[in-house]
Amino acid sequence: MPVEQNVWRNSAFQRLVGADVLSQFGTQVTLVALPLTALLVLNAGPFQLGLLTAAEMAAFLVIGLPAGVWADRMRRRPILVAADAVRALALLSVPLAAFAGVLTLVQLYVVALVIGIGTVFFDVAHMSLLPSIVRTDDLSRGIGTLETLRSSAWLAGPGLGGWLVQVLTAPLALLADAISYACSALILSTIGAEESAAPQERRGSLRTEVAEGLRYVLGHRVLRRVALVGALNMLTNGLWAIVQPLFLVRELGLGAGVYGLIVSAMGVGGVLGGAIAPKIVDRYGNGGAMYGGALLAGLFPLIGGFAAEGWRVLLYPLGLCLLTAASVVFNVAQGSYRQAVTPDHLRGRMNASMRFLMWSAMPVGGVLGGLLAEQVSVGPLLWVACLGSAAAHLPVVVSPWIRRLRVEAA
Repeated sequence: MPVEQNVWRNSAFQRLVGADVLSQFGTQVTLVALPLTALLVLNAGPFQLGLLTAAEMAAFLVIGLPAGVWADRMRRRPILVAADAVRALALLSVPLAAFAGVLTLVQLYVVALVIGIGTVFFDVAHMSLLPSIVRTDDLSRGIGTLETLRSSAWLAGPGLGGWLVQVLTAPLALLADAISYACSALILSTIGAEESAAPQERRGSLRTEVAEGLRYVLGHRVLRRVALVGALNMLTNGLWAIVQPLFLVRELGLGAGVYGLIVSAMGVGGVLGGAIAPKIVDRYGNGGAMYGGALLAGLFPLIGGFAAEGWRVLLYPLGLCLLTAASVVFNVAQGSYRQAVTPDHLRGRMNASMRFLMWSAMPVGGVLGGLLAEQVSVGPLLWVACLGSAAAHLPVVVSPWIRRLRVEAA
């Protein structure tokens, strides 16, 4: 374990952050450029765009849990390097095929699936590697920094992606992302981390080790509640994805530019939350920050429910910004807590199990949101989304003992 007291004096952490900057901004570019490649170059229809999104999300549900087993059996840094390299090669194939005039939707589906697989392995190994390169008492600062970078990419990345598509065309914008992944892989390959592969004699069958990770999460009274909060939020996100454009564009008549600025409020809130979260964790402990973040994240979305025409439209981005800031504080607190309390040989499976339990609710939320949108007008639907976000945090809010949780420095 590193001995530096200041996380920014840790060269391994500096390299991890540098790679993450490239990777996160590249990911946001892909979120814009990949569907635009299908739409503008191959004239894809709505159903085909839906299949493209499904292809990328499928990896989280199909291999999310096994990825955690492999992340625990192997050293995590090589997994990160390989995941970035694979994503770079997959994206590179798109501009090459477009240049040769042989690009098809089938290739884009395959590319989306490969990117999704790489992202699953990267995300699980990335969170599991962090405790190997920073001290326990620096985990909240490390995760706060990474959350701030993620929010910054969320704030600026889509605009960058749109500009690259406009200037370079969509396939060449993906070339820029491929280069970013390749550079990230190169930086990650230089990180020194004290980790080793799990001994062969400690390995069980894939099913046994997957079950062990799930049992650890579901049997831990804190992680079980955090997973439930995440799942309920993902369920509600499916509703937000539908109500947001209906309310802002169709109900209030806002233009695309204003709509984009309002949505970017989430990125502003994320940057704010990432900056203040480590200080809150230091002062109130992981439990206090988790409880306070969950309580405020349950209250702030109610502000958006009062949004309407005129000046009251500002209530929507205000609620969105504050909700995201509180959610990031909660995520930094629970993320550093779960990394610290989980044994190293279980971290990969713990992170994979948490992601699987949370993200599995997203498709259900999308279907539920679509069904509700067919039956309920936009105004009441907005309040359903706001109240859903508030209710999602109740598993932590109704557990006041969480406020006493702290992790010891190591």
